[in-house]
This record gives sequence, structure tokens and C-alpha cells, in this order.
Amino acid sequence: MAMLPLAGLPPGQPAPCGDGRKAGNERCQPAVKALQWRFNDIQTEDPMHIDALKTLVVDALEDLKAKDIAQLDVSTLTSVTDLMVVASGTSTRHVAALAASVVEKAKQAGVQPLGVEGENGADWVLVDLGDVVVHVMLPETRQLYDLERLWADLPSDADRAARRDEGEVRGA
Repeated sequence: MAMLPLAGLPPGQPAPCGDGRKAGNERCQPAVKALQWRFNDIQTEDPMHIDALKTLVVDALEDLKAKDIAQLDVSTLTSVTDLMVVASGTSTRHVAALAASVVEKAKQAGVQPLGVEGENGADWVLVDLGDVVVHVMLPETRQLYDLERLWADLPSDADRAARRDEGEVRGA
């Protein structure tokens, strides 16, 4: 597999790891691989970027035994994000730990979260990673808001445009 050059480094130049070691060091590889897609400040349509970020999030949640992890592709429903990951924790402490794990793994990979909300109450914590938004909830909160059904029932941008165009044709 060919490695993509890191932003700001000439091709073939090893990137420094956080503690000054070079990128060739095995312990630095996960962070270096994640950085190759430059998803810090630049939103991109590269599907590999979203896949890498999704994998990072799901792995972080699975590491701490999140329950019922669901992935919702909302790319055709909103321009705010492309993917939502919804997971449940067994207690407020577990919910907070799951969200903290996502934030920690993202930062280790060079991804600075755009925002984290709900850490104090911890019945629902949202972690905004740009192209991927993570919702970690208590099961009763998840059942109450039912994000999976809410987002599944929304018409896509294409559906709304088609209905608008159809209305213009009938009205003409």
C-alpha cells in the first residue's frame, strides 16, 4: 500500500512522532496513518477519510464495550456532517468514559474535535469530529430521542429538490 505524503512534508520525509521519534517507529504508525488524510482543518469528500475516521471512532467505542453501535450515513440528508455514530453506555460514568475515549483516540491520531457537549450530565454526550459526529447516550435517552428513526425518516436533499421541481412543473 502506498503511503500518502503528510501535509507540509516532502514525500518520503518521515514525520516526527509526538515524543520526537520518527514515523518509522511502529508505535507511531497509527497516528501517522491517520494524519495522512489531513482531517484536522480541511473537510474533504475523500471517502477514505471518512472510513478512517469511522474506524477510529468505532474502535474507540468497542475498546470500552459500548452497546448497540449504529452508523448512520446522513451525507444526503444534511451538509453538517456525513456520518453519525450512535452508541449506548450502561451508566453516566460509562457514557462519559466512552466519549472521552473517542476524544483521546482522535487527538492521538491528530484529529482535534470541533466540540464536545454534554460531558457534565453525561446522559448524552456529543463529540463533533467534523465529517463524523458521535452520540453516546444512556439507553433510556437513546430510546427517547430515537435518532436512528429521526434521521431515517428525513427526506434527502435530492428528494426535497425533486418535490420542489415537481411543484414548479404543476404550478406552471
